[in-house]
Amino acid sequence: MDVLDRRFGIRAAGSTVGREVQAGVLTFATLSYILFVQPAVLGGVGMDPGGVLFATCVASAIACLWMGWFANHPFALAPAMGHNFFFAFVVCGAMGFSWQQALAANLMAGLVFLLLAPTRFRESVMQAVPAPVRAGIAAGIGLLVAMIGLQWSGLVVDSPATLVQLGDLADPVAGLSLFGLGLGAVLFAARVPGALLLSIVGTAGAGVAAHELFGVDTALVQLDGVISAPPSPSETAFQLDFAGLFARPIGDWLTVFAVLFLLDLFDTVGSLVGLGRRAGSLRDDGSLPRASAAFTADAAGTVAGACLGTSTVTSYVESAAGIAAGGRTGLTAVVTGLLFLAALFFAPLFEAIGGGVPVTLAGGETAVRYPVLAPVLIIVGALMCSALGDVDWEDFTAALPAFLTAFVIPLTFSITDGITAGFVAWSLLDLVRPGTAKGQPKWLGHTLTAVLVGRYALAA
Repeated sequence: MDVLDRRFGIRAAGSTVGREVQAGVLTFATLSYILFVQPAVLGGVGMDPGGVLFATCVASAIACLWMGWFANHPFALAPAMGHNFFFAFVVCGAMGFSWQQALAANLMAGLVFLLLAPTRFRESVMQAVPAPVRAGIAAGIGLLVAMIGLQWSGLVVDSPATLVQLGDLADPVAGLSLFGLGLGAVLFAARVPGALLLSIVGTAGAGVAAHELFGVDTALVQLDGVISAPPSPSETAFQLDFAGLFARPIGDWLTVFAVLFLLDLFDTVGSLVGLGRRAGSLRDDGSLPRASAAFTADAAGTVAGACLGTSTVTSYVESAAGIAAGGRTGLTAVVTGLLFLAALFFAPLFEAIGGGVPVTLAGGETAVRYPVLAPVLIIVGALMCSALGDVDWEDFTAALPAFLTAFVIPLTFSITDGITAGFVAWSLLDLVRPGTAKGQPKWLGHTLTAVLVGRYALAA
C-alpha cells in the first residue's frame, strides 16, 4: 500500500487505497455501456463486432492506464459517444468511406493530437470556434444520437409524407424499448450509480423473460453464454487504408480529418476542465495540473484505437461518478483500465445484448432493431443537449448559430453541415454587429467560415 501511496500521492490527496479502488469500479460500471454500444454501431458498417470489442477494451485500457500512471488524474477514457456515430453514419454511411479509410483518417487525427498535446495550440484552435457553435455541436451530436436511438427502438419510423412518424407501440421491440427508456430514466433521475449499465441489464432481462415466460414470438435477446476467451482482433487490427483515403477528393478526406480532430479537441478540453473542477484539482488560474500528460492519454488512446479498430477515444464525463465516490488520484483510472481488460473475457454477453433483433418492415424489407441499447442512446443524447444551457438565447447573434448547428446536424445526418451552418450564421451576424465574441481570434473564425463554404463551392 505504501508503494501505491508514494506513486499516486493518495494520502496527500485525502483519500485511501480502498476508496480509490471503489471509485475505479464505480467509474467502470458507469461508462461500461460503451462496450455494448460500440460493437453494434461499428458492426453496422461491416466491422467484426468481436474485433471492435477487443479494440475498445484495449484502447480504453491503454488510455486509462496512461491517464492514471503519468497524469495522476481519476479520469477514465473510452470511445466517445457521438464520435462513433459520426464514424459509422456520416463518414462510412453518408460520405461513402470504407471503415478502413475512416480508421486511417482517425489515426491521422490522433497523431496530430499527440504531437500538439504538449503545446498551447489546442487552446488557440478551441478559441477560434465561436462558443455558440461549440455548444451547438455538442447538442447536435446529442440530437443525432437520440434520433438513432429512436429509430433503433422502432419508436420512430419512416414516413413518405412527413419523413418520420410514430412507430407501432404494440410491437414487442418498441414495447421493450419503452420499458428500457422508462427504467433508465428512473434510475438516472434517482442518481443510482451505474444507472445506464443497470438499465441495459434490466432491459435485457425483461427481453429474455418476455420470450421465455410470456410467449412473445420475437426473440428479443439471445444469450448463448457469458464467459469465453477474448475475441480475436485479426479482422479489424491494422486494417487502415491510407491509399484509398487519399484517393478520395482532397476536400472530403480533409474534412473528415478536421472534424475528427476538432471533435476530439472539444470533448477532451471540455471534459478535462469539467472533471478537474469536480475533483478540485484545478489551479487558481483554471488550468489543470499535468495537462500535457492528460491530453497525451487521450491521444494515445485514439491512436491505439485506430490501429486496433475502434473510433476516437476521449475522456468520459461519467468519471464524475468515481470522483463523487472519493476518487482523487490516478489509481482510480488505473483500476478502471484493468477492468476494461477483464471485460475481454465477457465477450458473449456484450455481443448477445448488442446483437440486435431482425424485423420485417411494412414494405417487406428487413432491418435490425436494438431495443436494449436504444434507450441508452436516447438518454445519452438528452444529456448531451445540456450544452445549449450555455447559450445566451436572448442574444440573437448567439442563439441563431447555436440553433442552426444543433438542428442541422440531425436533419442532415452530417456534423460537417451543421458546423458550416453555424459558422456561416455566426460570421454573418458578427459582421453586422461586431464585438459579440470578445476574447476570440475572430479573424481565424471567419477564415474557417470561408474554408467551410469553399468546400461546398468546390464540390458544386
